[in-house]
Amino acid sequence: MRTLEMSVLAGTYIPPRFPCSCNSTSSVSCKSKNPATALIVPNPKKSEKVLSGSFHQTHGAQSLPPKMKRVFFLDVNPLCYEGSKPSLHSFARWLSLFLSQVSLTDPVIAVIDGERGSEYRRKLLPSYKAHRKKFTKHVSTLRKFSGGHVPRSHQVINDVLGKCNVPVIKVDGHEADDVVATLAGQVLNKGFRVVIASPDKDFKQLISEDVQMVMPLPELQRWSFYTLRHYRDQYNCDPQSDLSLRCIVGDEVDGVPGIQHLVPSFGRKTALKLIKKHGSLETLLNAAAVRTVGRPYAQDALKKYADYLRRNYEVLALKRDVNVQLYEEWLVERDNHNDTVTLSTFFRYLEESKELTHSTRPIFYNG
Repeated sequence: MRTLEMSVLAGTYIPPRFPCSCNSTSSVSCKSKNPATALIVPNPKKSEKVLSGSFHQTHGAQSLPPKMKRVFFLDVNPLCYEGSKPSLHSFARWLSLFLSQVSLTDPVIAVIDGERGSEYRRKLLPSYKAHRKKFTKHVSTLRKFSGGHVPRSHQVINDVLGKCNVPVIKVDGHEADDVVATLAGQVLNKGFRVVIASPDKDFKQLISEDVQMVMPLPELQRWSFYTLRHYRDQYNCDPQSDLSLRCIVGDEVDGVPGIQHLVPSFGRKTALKLIKKHGSLETLLNAAAVRTVGRPYAQDALKKYADYLRRNYEVLALKRDVNVQLYEEWLVERDNHNDTVTLSTFFRYLEESKELTHSTRPIFYNG
């Protein structure tokens, strides 16, 4: 049986349109019997339908019937950084542009990294995201809340998104990427298209005719769509090869070393050629185990470091079996009437908190 963990935030709370049985001054965090799982959305009522299913791609466009429209996933964590520095101002700026210029009234589901989300991958590879600063404890721009307690920044983020009628999903023990990959499969199974709003290249492994990305471009201060055509033009291969390719060349941003770390002559050009020929990392490794697949240095590396590459695959592959389910309420047109007031108040609050950082006067978010 699930228990509700209530956190009362300062100010007037505008109830979101996703399933909610709480009162109008509360933010609800639901924790299941499994301590590794937590959803920052209320339990659905018995009458509400729960959607589930596997990946099933369908073609669609925004002008087609509602069933064929887009559902956006907002990857919150990377938007909360200005370069490598945690920043609520960055989140506010990108959220404002996203809601006003990209998603408009299309359904939006926001996803946040769960507590201990990287733990599984770090056990496999200690260097995985080891250099990243944890945003949830970064509160330098926030001094006090209603009870005189220093809050977590995510409390403010959850409140702002809730007032903009965007459900916020957080599953403890899992990174946001895995939750998005799981829910995206369920969305596709219902006949919708998926658009993932994130700068994270890990999502490129999901791109298809029905899965796009929209990425923030800091240098231009706007969002830009990234499609299957863009991927093919950029990499000269299909997204199915993306994961296998990164397992070989590594991912410096995520702290995943490539095979060049061990075999300097084994570069991206060689890796791309082999992956394009064999289709996937596992097929390539199986072939290399029984016959020659390339030049001696590549052949020897693939045989000698097969386990190393398979570990990279397990670290970089997005999981699609997270214990999280999609609710019908998340797929309806988003009510955006509160956006302007909510975001204006949020920006004003951030400016006031910045000005009063060294003041003893309490700062409240009254959005």
